[in-house]
Amino acid sequence: MAEGAGVLKNGENGKGILSRWYPQTIARRITNIDVVANRIEFIQGNAFDVMRRYRENQDTVFFIDPPYTAGGKNAGSRLYTHSVIDHEELFAACENFKGDFLMTYENSDEVRELARRHGFKTKAVPMKNTHHAEMCELLIGLDLSGWS
Repeated sequence: MAEGAGVLKNGENGKGILSRWYPQTIARRITNIDVVANRIEFIQGNAFDVMRRYRENQDTVFFIDPPYTAGGKNAGSRLYTHSVIDHEELFAACENFKGDFLMTYENSDEVRELARRHGFKTKAVPMKNTHHAEMCELLIGLDLSGWS
C-alpha cells in the first residue's frame, strides 16, 4: 500500500468504517470466508514467482487484482508503492495456468485488447468508487458464463 494508506480513520462525513461497510455485509462475508478458509492461501511475495510455482496445479485458482496502471491509468500509482507491472507479461503468464483464474482490471481499450490477444473473455461490471460514482470494472478470465 502507498504511504498514508491503511486503516480507515474518519471515513466520509466522520462515520468511520460505517461510511464504507455495513455490519451485516461484513458479518456475512466473514461467515462465507470461514466456510472455505482452509482452502485459501495468502502469499506475500513476487506474484510472477507464485504464478510460476502453481501454474501446473489444475486445482489452483488465481484471483489477480493488479495495480490499475495500464492504458495510462494512474490509480494504481497513487494507491500502491510497488505499482510498476508488465501487463503483457501478466497476461502471458495467465495463458500457462492449468487451473482457472479471475482477474480484475480497469475497463480500458488497452486492457480489452490484451485480453483479446491472449484469448480471454471479458465482462464489464458496474461498481462504485470511493466517491460513490458509478463506473465499470473489467472481469477477465477463461470462462465468465457464471457472471451475470
